[in-house]
Amino acid sequence: MEDSIKVYIENADDAFTELEIPLGIELSLMEVLKGEGYPIEATCDGMALCATCHIEVLEGFDKLHEESDEELDMLDSLPNLCDTSRLSCQLKIQPELDGLKIRIKGDADA
Repeated sequence: MEDSIKVYIENADDAFTELEIPLGIELSLMEVLKGEGYPIEATCDGMALCATCHIEVLEGFDKLHEESDEELDMLDSLPNLCDTSRLSCQLKIQPELDGLKIRIKGDADA
């Protein structure tokens, strides 16, 4: 059994940076990304109220749990919403996230 997962974050040059995340840390993807220095404000502290942790899932969207009503309401308010948009604050670190490829959209003042 694996004790970590890997998430790939798209850079400005379209290359991906691999981020290895230990399992069992009880954090959201937003908290991990913010801790690693990615430009996520997370002004609502993970309450699905600000959308500054908005990501586009490029690969692995079908492995994720369905969005809550609160997450869908916030996503619906975004001008750059896409079919695979998620709030990274609503994605807890768990095995299903392994291999996820994302683009950070981070909508401030959404």
